Amino acid sequence: MEGEALDILLVDDNPADARLIKEMLVDAEGAFSVRCAGRLDEALDAVASSRFGIILLDLMLPDSRGFDTFSAMHGMAGSVPIVVLTGLSDENLAARAVRAGAQDYLVKGQVDTAMLVRAMRFAIERKRQTSARQGGRPREKERGRLKMIGSGPAFREIEDLVHTVAKTSNTSVLIKGETGTGKGVVANAIHSVSSRANEPFIEINCGAIPDTLLETEMFGYEKGAFTDAKTAKKGLFELAEGGTVFLDEIGDMDMKLQPKLLQFLESRAFRKVGGTRDIRVNLRVIAATNKDLESMVREKRFREDLFYRLKVMVITLPPLRERKEDIISLAEHFIVMYSEAGGVAKKLSPECREILLSYAWPGNIRELKNVIEHATIVAGGDEIKKEDLPGELISVSASRVAEAPFASSLSLEEVEKAHILHVLKSVGNNKTAASNILGISRLTLRKKLTDYGL
Repeated sequence: MEGEALDILLVDDNPADARLIKEMLVDAEGAFSVRCAGRLDEALDAVASSRFGIILLDLMLPDSRGFDTFSAMHGMAGSVPIVVLTGLSDENLAARAVRAGAQDYLVKGQVDTAMLVRAMRFAIERKRQTSARQGGRPREKERGRLKMIGSGPAFREIEDLVHTVAKTSNTSVLIKGETGTGKGVVANAIHSVSSRANEPFIEINCGAIPDTLLETEMFGYEKGAFTDAKTAKKGLFELAEGGTVFLDEIGDMDMKLQPKLLQFLESRAFRKVGGTRDIRVNLRVIAATNKDLESMVREKRFREDLFYRLKVMVITLPPLRERKEDIISLAEHFIVMYSEAGGVAKKLSPECREILLSYAWPGNIRELKNVIEHATIVAGGDEIKKEDLPGELISVSASRVAEAPFASSLSLEEVEKAHILHVLKSVGNNKTAASNILGISRLTLRKKLTDYGL
């Protein structure tokens, strides 16, 4: 879009709305060619006979309504990106449209020129990147932006969800998972690949801020609102204009403040503490919790209406013990990070790799990160060995080896076969990872598998 003319099909049956949107686009870039259609059949004919760079689609048309409108247009548009721009504020419909292929879902009256152009730019770029990686090639560029590490099935599922959620600008997201599973990283990833990427990402830890201060941190206050309010202060919601607010540990939010958050999610407006006027902001809210909100709702410790408003899109992060195939790649990522700080490149010894894989990681990725930082500092040479790990990991590993169910009658060959199977299973049958842990080449591993009939 930068300096390049773009043909747009604007599908909207309201002449006033269509004229306003067209003026917004021309004023913003001046390089658009906008063609308007007021009915679905007219729009489908236009797509069949002409080439467009993007389609802006209202869902409520005289001859079609709701998801049927999008489905029909998507079927005809082929590879042309579609951004839904409608007066229908329905987050369930938004989520359904995005899952079906919409690049974004915008609501009239909640969109300014900058937001519209930004959404279109990202829709086109996202479509280009999708085309570039057809055939199953790795998403290296996007993974770099995502700052997420992994390769297993669970990771790929999370990554796909991040990209799906990122296509919408306003949809609320709830990230669930144990402490240390990377909820903040995923929230940041959603922001970084969305149309809000160049705007602020602000994190608010609801469990770390006292209940009496959380409201003023979120919404700000006016001068004289309370004894020490000598001047007015902007809240973090106002400072996040155009970007994303990440509400971590949402389950710890005081019940008295929850209605105010619910009101904001429904109106995108709030009042400062002591204020008399509404302040409207354009931002996305992502919440995260390590608690069972469903149980909290049943026990009347969390508002049911707020819970359903937050969980339009849900991403559940598995604990690290269920992502064993990613443990070594995560560990190596942290080694690089801490080795750069110390100036000495290091690698994991085979014995060390096996200990990391056999450990249960109750503290998840955060614990792994701390363990690797410790080991990188302690290791004397260019290799991290068993003795460089914290004592509790070594003792847990030793106790598990002592409890291993090997019968004394097993031959060395049978023990080796069982051990190879155990390592393969622990890394999701990744033969390269298994050969690294076993301290043998991939070719040797393959020969052993053949010899043992595995």
